[in-house]
Amino acid sequence: MGLSGISPGSLLLIFLIILMFTGGQRLRNIGEDLGAAFKSFKKGFSDLDDSKDEKFTSIDDKNSEKK
Repeated sequence: MGLSGISPGSLLLIFLIILMFTGGQRLRNIGEDLGAAFKSFKKGFSDLDDSKDEKFTSIDDKNSEKK
């Protein structure tokens, strides 16, 4: 029993039903859009971390100049 009582066979069946209704091309487009969204999300967080590091470095530099 995995994922709250949903077996792997059930997940496969659900996936096949979704594939029948949406079609392969539509499903591929959804996957590409989700991949791009996750990539953008991760890039945003890494940019945020980089900017925090730069701010702390500049504050440390200013404090060492005062001494």
